[in-house]
Amino acid sequence: MDNSKHKQENPLISILVNVVIPVAILSLLSDKEKSLGPIPGLGPVWALVVGLAFPITFGLRTLIRSRKPDFMSIIGIVSVSLTGIFGILELPRMALAIKEAAIPLLLGLAIVVSLKTPFPLIKKILMTESLFDVERLTSALKEKGNEAVFEKRLVGLTWGFASSMFLSSVLNFFMVMTLVHSDPVTEKSAYVAEIGKMTGWSHVVILVPCLVIMFFVMNKLFNTLTELTGCKLDDLLAAHHREKEALAADPSSE
Repeated sequence: MDNSKHKQENPLISILVNVVIPVAILSLLSDKEKSLGPIPGLGPVWALVVGLAFPITFGLRTLIRSRKPDFMSIIGIVSVSLTGIFGILELPRMALAIKEAAIPLLLGLAIVVSLKTPFPLIKKILMTESLFDVERLTSALKEKGNEAVFEKRLVGLTWGFASSMFLSSVLNFFMVMTLVHSDPVTEKSAYVAEIGKMTGWSHVVILVPCLVIMFFVMNKLFNTLTELTGCKLDDLLAAHHREKEALAADPSSE
């Protein structure tokens, strides 16, 4: 049996757990004096704990089920956890803004710096076994003698990907400074509600432009790989490889 289907998460469930539920809890249940229908207000601290527990738990569950550390998932879990910690510790808005900006900035810098090492992070992030048949891809590059050419092209792709991180850093900072105004000590319920609002808007204001950049980076990566390997894109994708393996194991399914 092909386990890949079992490991694929429903995108609607992912959006619900990572965005809708946390935003609803942080925005609507952070005031202990107010309730949402039969659901009582949790207060600012518990709203943070419960609201952010959903994406953290979901992220950990995904990591455990995949049985392989996913770099971006780990970054996401750390970022969400730090947001909760900053809120509970009542750190000022500027500290939250710096934290939100620092994570993508450091990630972008790490991606660029890793080009000087034997293990470029861009390969760990983009060229994963869940997306590509890495063994076939590597073998095809070697057969064509294009390994060195690919490494050079990878530099441009790295800067393209890193630019999305740098853009995210700038947008994150201004997002916090624009949407979070309440004092975390004297207006904690309002402060937590504003974090919820920020979380919701970030998936529009930040995610959309970054996805546009990522689209161009991935399109360039696909074109580069097909050019340098001489293979069709379908033949390099992991899903196509798993499908062929499944058909070979069970010819009756054709």
